[in-house]
Amino acid sequence: MNTSYNDDTLVNLQEEYDKTRIQEVIDELEQELVGLKPVKTRIKEIAALLLIDKLRNSLELVSGSPGLHMSFTGSPGTGKTTVAMKMADILHRLGYIKKGHLMTVTRDDLVGQYIGHTAPKTKEVLKQAMGGVLFIDEAYYLYKPDNERDYGAESIEILLQVMENQRDDLVVIFAGYKDRMDKFYESNPGLSSRVTNHVDFPDYTAEELLQIAKLMLEEQQYKLASDADKVLLEYADRRMKQPHFANARSIRNALDRARMRQANRIFISGDKILTKNDLVTIESEDILKSRLFTQEV
Repeated sequence: MNTSYNDDTLVNLQEEYDKTRIQEVIDELEQELVGLKPVKTRIKEIAALLLIDKLRNSLELVSGSPGLHMSFTGSPGTGKTTVAMKMADILHRLGYIKKGHLMTVTRDDLVGQYIGHTAPKTKEVLKQAMGGVLFIDEAYYLYKPDNERDYGAESIEILLQVMENQRDDLVVIFAGYKDRMDKFYESNPGLSSRVTNHVDFPDYTAEELLQIAKLMLEEQQYKLASDADKVLLEYADRRMKQPHFANARSIRNALDRARMRQANRIFISGDKILTKNDLVTIESEDILKSRLFTQEV
């Protein structure tokens, strides 16, 4: 067993790190996602742990098998699926999964409506997900203790078996609202014991949502007029206080409606001579016509 530590070994470890190219993924995470500092920090910690485990194995040092199954908790639109994709990439580059693909499912993909339907559905999903990451959104819907005719428990049992016996072939990430996920784990001790990495996704601030909106518009080759920043910031602040707020998802929907109003405004103006600036600019009035400002029903 090699237990020596010298300068040459340290150089070799650095080379191993460079070979994994996980820094590229971490850099992408920083560049593509606004805010989410605690999430990014947690992902870096998990990546560091997995890397060190890999390097210890390469030196024939004693290393326990790290738990890979995860829990992502937070409101909709906070980047859970995007981070899951990056996590799948990190796991693949480190050699913990063979393919590195992400498969996203919900209860409907796993649970059947009749006796004998659930096991085949769940097993088919697992078959497709093998070698990658299975992302189960709103996972708490799998467990309905008040309905004795519900088959979600059967799906959970199959998942538990695979999570335990095929840990080298599949990583499962459960996702959903934090309070509901906490109850979900409390009701399923076997499941809770197999999920070792918990990542909580905070809601975005209004300022972060404005930054996200600008990135979204830039991707679609649009921009905000100089006076529209303040209006969109106020919209974000108001929308955060409304029911069914979904963070970046709500902002994307708002921008889709603003683009529609912009198109309609240009169309009904009767001015057929348009500049490029006319076509790419979202004016403040395109946002102010939202029902949050007009109090439309």
